[in-house]
Amino acid sequence: MRYIFTLFLLAAACSAGSAQKQQITLEDLFVKNTFRTEVVSGIRSTNDGNHYTVLENNDRRIVKYSYKTGKATDTLLDLQKIADTPVKNIVNYQLNSTENRLLIWTASKAIYRHSYTADFYTCDFKNRELKPLSENGGQQLATFSPDGERIAFVRENNLFIYDLRFGSERQITFDGKFNHVINGAPDWVYEEEFAFSRAFEWAPDGSALAYIRFDESAVREVPINLFEGAAPALRKNALYPSVYCYKYPKAGETNSTVSVHVYDLKDRTTQTMETGQEQDIYIPRIRWTKDPKFLSIIRLNRHQNKMEILSANVRTGKSTILYREENKYYIDESNFDRLLFLEDGQHFVLSSEKSGYMHLYLYDMSGKEKRAITAGAYDIADFYGYDETRKLFYYSSHEASPLEKQLYSVNSNGKKSRLTTEKGWNTAAFSRNFNYRIQTVSSADRPPVSTLYDAGNKKIRVLEENREVQNTMQAYGLATHEFIQIPAADGVTLLNASILKPLDFDPQKKYPLLITQYSGPNSQQVKNSWAGVNWLHYLAQEGFVVVTVDPRGTAARGEAFRKCTYMQLGKLESDDVIAAAKWLAGQSYINPQNIAVWGWSFGGFMSSLCLLKGNDVFSTAIAIAPVTHFKYYDSIYTERYMRTPEENEKGYEENAPLNLADRLKGNLLICHGIADDNVHVQHAYELSERLVQANKQFDMAIYTNRDHSIRGGNTRLQLYGKFVNYLKEHLK
Repeated sequence: MRYIFTLFLLAAACSAGSAQKQQITLEDLFVKNTFRTEVVSGIRSTNDGNHYTVLENNDRRIVKYSYKTGKATDTLLDLQKIADTPVKNIVNYQLNSTENRLLIWTASKAIYRHSYTADFYTCDFKNRELKPLSENGGQQLATFSPDGERIAFVRENNLFIYDLRFGSERQITFDGKFNHVINGAPDWVYEEEFAFSRAFEWAPDGSALAYIRFDESAVREVPINLFEGAAPALRKNALYPSVYCYKYPKAGETNSTVSVHVYDLKDRTTQTMETGQEQDIYIPRIRWTKDPKFLSIIRLNRHQNKMEILSANVRTGKSTILYREENKYYIDESNFDRLLFLEDGQHFVLSSEKSGYMHLYLYDMSGKEKRAITAGAYDIADFYGYDETRKLFYYSSHEASPLEKQLYSVNSNGKKSRLTTEKGWNTAAFSRNFNYRIQTVSSADRPPVSTLYDAGNKKIRVLEENREVQNTMQAYGLATHEFIQIPAADGVTLLNASILKPLDFDPQKKYPLLITQYSGPNSQQVKNSWAGVNWLHYLAQEGFVVVTVDPRGTAARGEAFRKCTYMQLGKLESDDVIAAAKWLAGQSYINPQNIAVWGWSFGGFMSSLCLLKGNDVFSTAIAIAPVTHFKYYDSIYTERYMRTPEENEKGYEENAPLNLADRLKGNLLICHGIADDNVHVQHAYELSERLVQANKQFDMAIYTNRDHSIRGGNTRLQLYGKFVNYLKEHLK
């Protein structure tokens, strides 16, 4: 269950205005995109590190620019100049290693959160001719080989290699079958909870292709009912609904059996890698070392508290343990993508919480720790890589404040330099050789500004400052964020929170209060980062005080704070949100009779739980796509924090909203999409039945054919209109 709240914040926020300012409407937010911000996206650094390519002209042209001058130096592809091309727009693209060919994809069709099929095309710069990668059906995950002469891709659960030199397509796996075996792409739960979509990797010299095979034959299926609906309409279901069934392992249930294989292109043989005798494990990543004879494999036990990095000889399949780590709670999945093998072939970098905070460490290829790259009572956030020329590691961290993210470099002697100066949330995209970086900074009330810097930290020019949005915001009266701290339920810990107040705020008046939260493990909503002008600003405009709270269990405050909710998801988090509501109720400007709580996904689990446990504090709750009992949720996410229902019955049962339905006193609105493949509508249906049998009145809205995001056509406008009307009806 990924952090989903940001999907519902659309753009902008600024300082308060006068009574003559324009008023925000829901149409501004969900139809007109009045406050839409621009971002610098689609950038690819070229091999020389001095140029970049970018998508332009409504995604129909790829242009090459100089970092230094900002001037266009070449147009790599312009669809308008290709006669009779079936390609209408470019969804994404990739240059090969020699930069003489281009791979583009178009007409993408979503499968799940990260996965999709698309039509892929190749372009040779000699003739600028677009050719389809394959005529045999939609493809997934097409990727150039390191030498740029081949492309590997997945089609219908099997792996293929296309040779650009000869125009030939070779199938290398043959047992792929829907809902049975997947080669080279993850199953649903891996994709959702380990956050990746490609399960194959080219050897660094292009001699072999390593891939993960998922045998999901024994995993039980979940059916999703699909109706005709609208926007879009599924005409085939006009009279009889259809059912889509897919494999979804729930907590404690059977997972896919995974194995790792390496296909040798020269010999056309496949070798299976040793991953141990235990079959009930996870393989969340495979990564080649700098030596094409050795593949690294991350192996994780089912409890996810023991991680090993294996080094497998691709000729024999024999593997040895390069690195081992155990954690008394669990290994956070963010560690998997920070593994980096350095170009010297002698070292690798990884991240770990073994000090109590997330930090970077340097190891040699014998598995011996050389040193900590970062250290201190703070968490690192992003690891951007290692500059071999300047001998610098680049990363971001929360050292300055949990509410901020700043960018740093550190050398091999531990000398650290802070590269960013502005308060707020900083991210960066580096050129291939670290000669340049595009740095983006935002704050809670300021839209993103993207600026180009060189390796000496000299500012070259501003690329995007969203001036148009800032000018638009001046015409509106927008509440601004105030960051505060609120005592947790233990009376000792201070929780980070942000507050939006009406522009005409009068401390002598009593205002209705809405608390928003997500609260999931290692998530963060309270931060000095741009989230946009959204419906919370609209509520402040309408006379509500809106407070966002991050309870214990959330991010950027060290492992002890982050993992104290282990084995009891919902308990401390709901205790803290209830305590925050009580503290706010004691403030002179809050009407203690009119307090509501809102949340989506894990936040919906929390909002319903808070209303039931805190029925003397909250009068109203809105729960969107809520988890109502973690026994219904997927294995990887749930067991990471709770272990299995058999091992932890108390943890599962005591804080399940399903089991507390008889405590309902206030107003509860449940919203859910019928086609939600993540948190199944089963959660809402089962809670509603418990409420019915407890003779409790509640409100419910079901959205036909909508997934976890509940969007499409006018859905968002109607949905958020429902939220606003519900809060006005019950709190004003």
